[in-house]
Amino acid sequence: MTSALPRQTRLSGLEPLQITPESNFVNVGERTNVTGSAQFKKLILEGRLDEAVVVARQQVENGAQVIDVNMDEGLLDSQQAMVEFLNLIAAEPDIARVPVMVDSSKWNVIEAGLKCLQGKGIVNSISMKEGEDEFLRQARLVRRYGAAVVVMAFDEVGQADTIERKVEICSRAYKLLTEQVGFPPEDIIFDPNVFAVATGIEEHNDYAVAFIEATREIKRRFPYSHISGGVSNVSFSFRGNEPVRQAIHVVFLYHAIKAGMDMGIVNAGALPLYDDLETDLRERVEDVVLNRRSDATERLLEIADRFKGKKGEKKVEDLRWRDKPVRERLSHALVHGIDQWIEEDTEVARAESTRPLDVIEGPLMSGMNVVGDLFGAGKMFLPQVVKSARVMKKAVAYLLPYIEAEKLRTGDVGKSNGKIVMATVKGDVHDIGKNIVGVVLACNNFDVVDLGVMVPAQTILDRARAENADLIGLSGLITPSLEEMSHVAREMQRQGFTMPLLIGGATTSRAHTALKIDPHYDAPTIWVKDASRAVGVAQSLISIELREPFVAANASDYAEIRQRHRQRGDGKRLVSLEKARGQRFAGNWDEYVPPTPKTPGVYAFDDYPLDELVEYIDWTPFFNTWELAGRYPAILTDEIVGKQATELYRDARAMLKKIVAEKWIGAKAVFGLWPANAVGDDVDVDPSIALDAVVLPDNGLVQPQRVAGGLRETTRLHFLRQQVDKPADRPDFCLADFIAPKDSGRQDWIGAFAVTAGLGIEPHVARFEADHDDYNAIMLKALADRFAEALAERLHQRVRKEFWGYAGDETLDNDALIDEGYRGVRPAPGYPACPEHSEKRTLFALLDAPAHSGLELTESFAMYPAAAVSGYYFSHPDSQYFVVGRVSKEQVEDYARRKGVSLVQAERWLASNLDYDPE
Repeated sequence: MTSALPRQTRLSGLEPLQITPESNFVNVGERTNVTGSAQFKKLILEGRLDEAVVVARQQVENGAQVIDVNMDEGLLDSQQAMVEFLNLIAAEPDIARVPVMVDSSKWNVIEAGLKCLQGKGIVNSISMKEGEDEFLRQARLVRRYGAAVVVMAFDEVGQADTIERKVEICSRAYKLLTEQVGFPPEDIIFDPNVFAVATGIEEHNDYAVAFIEATREIKRRFPYSHISGGVSNVSFSFRGNEPVRQAIHVVFLYHAIKAGMDMGIVNAGALPLYDDLETDLRERVEDVVLNRRSDATERLLEIADRFKGKKGEKKVEDLRWRDKPVRERLSHALVHGIDQWIEEDTEVARAESTRPLDVIEGPLMSGMNVVGDLFGAGKMFLPQVVKSARVMKKAVAYLLPYIEAEKLRTGDVGKSNGKIVMATVKGDVHDIGKNIVGVVLACNNFDVVDLGVMVPAQTILDRARAENADLIGLSGLITPSLEEMSHVAREMQRQGFTMPLLIGGATTSRAHTALKIDPHYDAPTIWVKDASRAVGVAQSLISIELREPFVAANASDYAEIRQRHRQRGDGKRLVSLEKARGQRFAGNWDEYVPPTPKTPGVYAFDDYPLDELVEYIDWTPFFNTWELAGRYPAILTDEIVGKQATELYRDARAMLKKIVAEKWIGAKAVFGLWPANAVGDDVDVDPSIALDAVVLPDNGLVQPQRVAGGLRETTRLHFLRQQVDKPADRPDFCLADFIAPKDSGRQDWIGAFAVTAGLGIEPHVARFEADHDDYNAIMLKALADRFAEALAERLHQRVRKEFWGYAGDETLDNDALIDEGYRGVRPAPGYPACPEHSEKRTLFALLDAPAHSGLELTESFAMYPAAAVSGYYFSHPDSQYFVVGRVSKEQVEDYARRKGVSLVQAERWLASNLDYDPE
């Protein structure tokens, strides 16, 4: 018999949001609200809905866990606007993944919005202003629609402004909701009304205190329910002075959250740290918020103008923290990532301590706990956390000889939250994400044993036993790694392991873990979405109190995913392979003449100049690596992550300069252009072009060397076709469709390439790691990846303009290149248009890539070094990227026959594609 799930709030968009007592403050995005955002209101009124959707996307990218949608505007048909907007964002998976708070003062708008939601949202709000009967009617409808509800402290008399009225109205509403409607307490969110303070009206002075104290009492009475509020209201009287408003917000939140406020409509990530507020400002704001003195408003007004800031003022470094006691200096250095004085301060702390371990378990861990709390609350970002880890590691490295001597003398060892063995699985070489997770866990006092990359299953399990590990963490980037993770899970089950298994990496997902990994292992198997979730997951699994409810909730999520998978309906119905092929992309081969390359054959660049590649870097994925969401260059001025993005970008550009000037890494490339024709869903390539003299362009650019490819006989490339049930005028694509069929009488051509910018990176990474500098080690790997992608972009541009030459007059800037505004595509094996990685083996053989680029393939077809890109070139003007998606067993059998491999082998290669299910 299974125990009942713990009483916790469970919301969802396309993904679940579970709010537990251990959850951090839940941020509700406020910018998709016409009453709160002038920009959003303008977009909606002008009918610029596509741009309004971008605002919603930015909210989610910037960390909103729920988005508040409000269309209450006199010039709008609010109901129609709500429906149109919710339907638009429902079609955007990156937005629709979070729950929606349908916000309106009009019930018909709320109900219309509820009908559009997929998942479980929140209604904001209902109240008793029109009496109990209407309140109960609306509550029953909210319950029927399956939503949670915000209850305003508002009754027939008016809005509650005192502690007593707030508590009285919320208590009355709770009794009605739970006893007469059957509303779950955990689905009730009270809003006890945030009103403006410091307005000059004496009776307003106690408004913040009333909210805080009412929150404390409501939370005591109804512990399963939540408290929310619109935080920006509290500072309304200081609009136009953003620094003072933010100070009021952070002080108000500091006290309200301690009292029990656990949700709010606020840009929490944009707030300064409470402890970083200037002492005078914090004291006077606190006087206002807590109403500690009768002249509090006047005293805040006296200094408010000082904080507005003036254009062009240069910020002077504030070193007053260096005058504080050493414990506070260490904490400040950790929170702000300052390593300049860390050894000096660590020695002072050691001299004052009984044991060197006391410095780690005392001030250093206290500082890192602050870092962890701020990161979990969305008030610090990943680059800052990694810098904090660098400071911590340097402090620990300084203490290590003293600790070892102490250990030999006394046998004393320090405390740990737990030990985790982490590895990138066999056949995979990517480790940036894993390294970041390791850093974040180490910051939170976990012992991390990192086994590196390409680690066989038995090595992982043997080491976990030897280390007496509490957890195992697996990472991978390429899709074959998913099958390897399943293998590790099966081995853990077979060999009697019981420790939790953590799964992470770019190609992993909650659904894949639930369907393809978790069933093989009886102990908890948990998908970790990103570094920001790692600590919470690990702590929940280690904790005796938290583990059972956490595992139960995870198992419930997985069961729901498996049920949905079994019930996949007509929306994903496949057509037969025959029908899909009958609906292929036509290509217009009667009229279209494929272009002949100016320089056919295989060519290699032995040492591509790095300085030429800098302008081709796409910076947006670089920020994504560090879990800063947003598009470059707008991210640099983003109101939430802009400050950290700018600092990170500055550090990256500084390292970039050194990489180029001092040749830290080498870049090589090889590409080939060969005659080709399609045969069904395959493409025959003729690599037998003689090494005749070819005139290369004389344009002042570095030129490649013509080299011998690795094959001479006609070679066949194998592709997969979409089997989606589409209207007759929309093709079911296969990459072979973009090459002229053999029976068309047209001679076509195909290209292939392999590039790397990771040669020689290891000693530089090792140098940083030896200096305990994960920040710069990760930075270097991330920049090497950017150089590899830039080389792929630049090479493709040169192929189009010079070597194939079909786009000689192309004049696109880097933004247009990033947006793929050119003719042709360069799909890569393992990605959506050709999801089967083993085709890289043929691509590498055609190019003789190991000889000409220094790249090797692992047994799972990952490229080594990791900073590498490979793929094909198609020139057809209508060629495009697409997702093969789900395919039938009929096609897999056909693919195995065409490729000359067993069905078992083909199924293994495709098993990592969630949409292929042999059953």
